Amino acid sequence: MLSERRTARRLMNQINVVPYIDVMLVLLVIFMITAPLTNPGQVELPSVGKASNPPVAPLEVSIHTDQTLWLRDHAVAGDERKVSRNELTAAIRQKQAKNSEQAVVIAADKDVRYEAVLEVMDMLQQNQVRKVGLLAKPRSQ
Repeated sequence: MLSERRTARRLMNQINVVPYIDVMLVLLVIFMITAPLTNPGQVELPSVGKASNPPVAPLEVSIHTDQTLWLRDHAVAGDERKVSRNELTAAIRQKQAKNSEQAVVIAADKDVRYEAVLEVMDMLQQNQVRKVGLLAKPRSQ
């Protein structure tokens, strides 16, 4: 009878967390003692020089509903002038001869066919204009 009681053990469905709490308290004490003793490292940040050239204002090519092209140079006066396709490429080449990083943005009326915008972009790409973007008006909320 005694031997039967010793062999029959109950399953324990509880976990003893006291050893885990002891370990956590020991780690907490260790970190509290060592944290003030560590020296914070100095970060050596890289230094940069002043920008040699300020960013250049882009040239704005406007395409109106009647397929006319208008060129606005924000760097000079900002007034818009009507140009032909040949005059447009000549003006952009002249600007890029002075500054190779000259950007061009295309602003088209919302009623202009997308094909007309692609034609202007293709014309600029054929004339080795590297920085071409599209200008859009943000929606008002």
